[in-house]
Amino acid sequence: MPVSGYDPDDLDDKLVELMADRDVSNWLTAEEQREYEQGANLVDLLDDEDIHDLLAGDDGDGPD
Repeated sequence: MPVSGYDPDDLDDKLVELMADRDVSNWLTAEEQREYEQGANLVDLLDDEDIHDLLAGDDGDGPD
C-alpha cells in the first residue's frame, strides 16, 4: 500500500532493511511471505499501521 509523501522504492528498501532482523511471520501471513519470497514489495504487502510500526521500531510481537 503506497504511503503518501514517500518514494515507494526507497520506502521498500528501508522496510527490507528493518525486516532483516525481525521474524517476518509477525508481520506477514503465510501467503504474504510466499509473495515476498517471490519478489513482492513490502510496501504492497504491509498495511499502513504495520509500516508505521516498523518505521517506529516496533518489533511486531507485542500486544496491540
